[in-house]
Amino acid sequence: MTNNHSEFKTAQITVFKLQKRIYKATTRGDLRQARKLQKLLLNSQSAKIIAVRQVTQLNQGKKTAGIDGKIALTPKERMELIVRLKMWKTWKHQALREIPIKKKNGKTRMLKVPTISDRAYQCLLKLALEPAHEVTFHERSYGFRTGRSAHDAQKLTQNNLNSSANGKDKRVLELDISQYFDKIEHKSILEKLIAPKRVIKGIKLALKAGINPEFPSQGTPQGGVISPLLANIALNGIENIHQSIRYADDMVIFLKPADDEKVILNKLRIFLAERGLTINEEKTRVTPTTKGFNFLGWTFINKLNGKLTCYPTKESREELTKKVKNLITKSGSPTSEKVVKLAPIIRGWRNYHKYCDMSGNNGLWSLNNWTWKQLHKNKNATRYQTNSLIQKAFPTVDYSLFSFVSVKGNKSPYDGDMMYWAARNSKLYDNQTAKTLKKQGNKCGKCGMYLTGEQPVELHHINGNHSDNKPKNLTAIHRSCHIEIHSTYGKGLINLTNSEAV
Repeated sequence: MTNNHSEFKTAQITVFKLQKRIYKATTRGDLRQARKLQKLLLNSQSAKIIAVRQVTQLNQGKKTAGIDGKIALTPKERMELIVRLKMWKTWKHQALREIPIKKKNGKTRMLKVPTISDRAYQCLLKLALEPAHEVTFHERSYGFRTGRSAHDAQKLTQNNLNSSANGKDKRVLELDISQYFDKIEHKSILEKLIAPKRVIKGIKLALKAGINPEFPSQGTPQGGVISPLLANIALNGIENIHQSIRYADDMVIFLKPADDEKVILNKLRIFLAERGLTINEEKTRVTPTTKGFNFLGWTFINKLNGKLTCYPTKESREELTKKVKNLITKSGSPTSEKVVKLAPIIRGWRNYHKYCDMSGNNGLWSLNNWTWKQLHKNKNATRYQTNSLIQKAFPTVDYSLFSFVSVKGNKSPYDGDMMYWAARNSKLYDNQTAKTLKKQGNKCGKCGMYLTGEQPVELHHINGNHSDNKPKNLTAIHRSCHIEIHSTYGKGLINLTNSEAV
């Protein structure tokens, strides 16, 4: 096998073609053919290359170790893992490393992390499972699905609660499921899988690896590559009970004045009980839209004049403020380094909330002012220098209330409509990235493939000078292509480093 970037590109094309065929076979109800194609994909060298590449170089949690302590693989180890994945039918899943994570309410949840090898195995199975289940997923399910995002859910919430939908007369049922990831019955997942028997057995073993001894047939571990997909499979169909929106296990149900919430809650209880789950009665509530409710980090509220607005929740602003103040006051780094670290945090927060009302303090005015005062404490800093630092630390992101264009119905990236998905993906970016994407026709400047959203788009500085942002020096490329360019080892799929894209 040749060690060059074209090999990875070929692998991507091969896998996507098979996924598209799996999707189409499932769409027409030919599950026998879908399973045959899934086996073909799982046995292909291309899928194994993609799986290893994904978990060792592209996933955000790639540097989190499992029980074996490994946070990275050498090029040789990655090659060996690709070879090992040929034995996917008889894969032995190792135990999970448990990492306690503090929750907002002060309690602790347990993140259960597989080894890098097991993450690659799970990723391989996911490549085969996802296109089949994308056919079955409800169009109002948005969490952890390719081509969908929280902003889709935000937009659909607006559509259900704006003045044309008589939103001010509606109430919202905020559903909270008790210990979803700990209590979900394995049977309710395994019975719904569209997959060959060997895959179902493999999923069962992966689930068993992360069980709580008190509940041997329950739970899907948070931290596994395949866990979000399994969560969606188990809860799929709950959207049919009433007009609603679901993002993973977060869900809001829209109630008209005549709707009886007791009847709807009873139906929800029955649905969840069949999956070993219960409603958290303390946190589940019915709220008039004129009083406001929180969903996915946003507060939605209908004013008495019927106009709906949305802004970042108080908790979201407080969490960001705490993070920024810790960075500025507790870090011993030079001011210039603090600014460099702060900029992506602010940009990421503002990008997430860019379809909200970000005027006034919603746009971090007071935090910006506090940071300015802290930076200006340096006796050698002039106002001009402090202003320059603040501009770098708090990058501007344009906002426009509810301007996001939601995905069409049951469209899926596996339907093969590359132009639709590339054009849609380009709208998620602004400023230089948006301009560069338009100039390139929404294709990657390195590999030439459409930038459809399966990976983040990154800007590459052609001459290596990151201060030179002239259009002719910028090209929009896949994150994987960016890693390839900046690889310490120069060329090849197996010779890529585990470093972040530069």
